[in-house]
Amino acid sequence: MSTGNAINLSSRQQNFKQLSLSTLCKSIAISGLILFLFYSFLYSHPYKRSTNLFMPFIEHKEPASSNNHTPNPPTDLGHIVFVLLGSVNTWKYRKHYIESWWRKNITRGHLWLDAAPTGELVPWPSTSPPFRVNEDITRLDVNPKSVVQIRMYHSILEAFRVENNKDVKWYVMADDDTLIFVDNLVELLGTYDHTKYYYIGTNSESIHSNAYISFDMGYGGAGYALSYALVEALASEIDRCIQRYKHLFFSDYISQSCSADLGVDLKIEKGIHQIDLRGDISGLLSSHPSSPLISLHHFDAIDPIFPSKNRSESINHLMKPAKFDQSRLLQQTICYHRQSNWTLSISWGYSAHIYQSIFPRSFLRRPLETFRPWQKGRPPFFMFNTRWMSNNPCEAPHVFFLESVIESNNVGRYQVVTNYTRSSPGNLPICLSNGNHSANPIYKIQVFSPSTGRKEAGRIECCDVKYVAGEDTVDVKLRACMKGEMLA
Repeated sequence: MSTGNAINLSSRQQNFKQLSLSTLCKSIAISGLILFLFYSFLYSHPYKRSTNLFMPFIEHKEPASSNNHTPNPPTDLGHIVFVLLGSVNTWKYRKHYIESWWRKNITRGHLWLDAAPTGELVPWPSTSPPFRVNEDITRLDVNPKSVVQIRMYHSILEAFRVENNKDVKWYVMADDDTLIFVDNLVELLGTYDHTKYYYIGTNSESIHSNAYISFDMGYGGAGYALSYALVEALASEIDRCIQRYKHLFFSDYISQSCSADLGVDLKIEKGIHQIDLRGDISGLLSSHPSSPLISLHHFDAIDPIFPSKNRSESINHLMKPAKFDQSRLLQQTICYHRQSNWTLSISWGYSAHIYQSIFPRSFLRRPLETFRPWQKGRPPFFMFNTRWMSNNPCEAPHVFFLESVIESNNVGRYQVVTNYTRSSPGNLPICLSNGNHSANPIYKIQVFSPSTGRKEAGRIECCDVKYVAGEDTVDVKLRACMKGEMLA
C-alpha cells in the first residue's frame, strides 16, 4: 500500500470515528427523550395504579367483594340482625327467654311466626322483638312433614328481603327459647370478616344426636351466625336449595347442606350451647370452657339452673351478673387455700365449689356429670369428658350458688362483688387424708373482680383466697395469672 493511500485510509477512519461518536450521542439523547416522554405519560395516565410496568394500559381491578361493607368500623350490636323462630302456640310460654336479653330499640331483627298473633298475644308488647309472619311456603314442592322446618330455614331469605341491609354484617338464627349473651356475641363476631363467607355455630353435646343428624351442622337452637356475604350469596339460591333437600326434616341440616354447596363449612365456637342434656346441668355450667358464653338453649328440657327458683326466675337471676360483665360469666377460675388443703373453683356469676383436697385445673375443667343424656342408649353419651359424682369427702365439692351481685367502691377502686351461698347445709365428712380442715362451717363465698374492662377472651384468670379459720365467709380476689403460674 502506498503512503498516499495509507494517509487517505487513516483520514477516512478518523472521520468515521467522529461520525459514529456524533451519531451515538444523538441516539442516546433521542432515546432518553423518548423514555422521558413515555414514563411521563405512564404516570399521568388514569390507569397508573397498575404495578406492572410492562402492562401500563391494563386496568388494575380490586378483588371482588361480596358486598360493599368493610371490616371497619368495629362490629357492634346494630350490625347484627336476629332471625328468631317461634310459633303462636308456644310464644306465651317462651317469651321470657327472649325478653331477658332483647334490648328495646337496640337489638335488631324479628321474631318470625307461623301465624298472626291473636287473643292474649295482642296487643304485642314493646318488650318483645317485633314480629313478622312467614310467607306461605306451600307453593314450594316440599314434603308436607317438612313444612315447619322449611319455614324456619326460609326465614333467612325473608329476613334478608325485609331488612334495610345498610350496615348489616351478620344474620344470627336462633329459637324462641334461646338465651343469647349479646355483648359476647358482638365481640366474637368482631373477630371474623363479614365480607367473607362464614357459618359459625356448634354441635350438639350429644354424640348420638350428632351421629343421627350431622357432626358438621350448627344446631339452630343453640344459634348460628351467617356472614352478610354468605346470606347474600344464599338469597338467590335458597328456594332451589330447599327443592334439592326437600327430603330433609331439620331446618339446620338444610342450612348446613346449602352452605356446604357454596363451599362453606361450619366454624365451631365452644361458647355456643345446644344443651342436648337433661336434668341438672349445674356440673356443666360450673366448668364452662374458657371461651366466652354466647348462648344457652333447651331450658324447657332441663331443671331450673338455680335451686329454689323456677325457670323464669333462674334466667332473670343469671342475667343479673350478665348486666355487669358478660366477659366473665361462667368463666372458671381455680385457686387454692393451701393452709387448709382446699381448692376453690369459681364459675363467675353462677357457682362456687370448695374441694377439701388440692386438685389441678386439668382435672377440674372436666364437668361433674350432674346431668343425664339427651337420649337413652349405650355410652359414650357426650362430646366432652366428664367427672363422675362421688360421695368421697376428699373428692366431692361443697356447692354454693350465686346469691347477689353488686358494684362497690373500695378506696376509689371499683369492683364487682358476687356472693355465693350454700344450696344445702354443709354435712360432708372431713377428708382425713388432708388433715382436719372441714369446709362445713363456710356459708358464703365473696368474689371480687375488676369492674372496668372486659376479660380477654380465651385467657383464664387466677385468684387469691383470704380465709380466717372459724369464720363462715371466704373472700376470693380475681387477678391476672403471673408468668408461669401453675394451677395445681
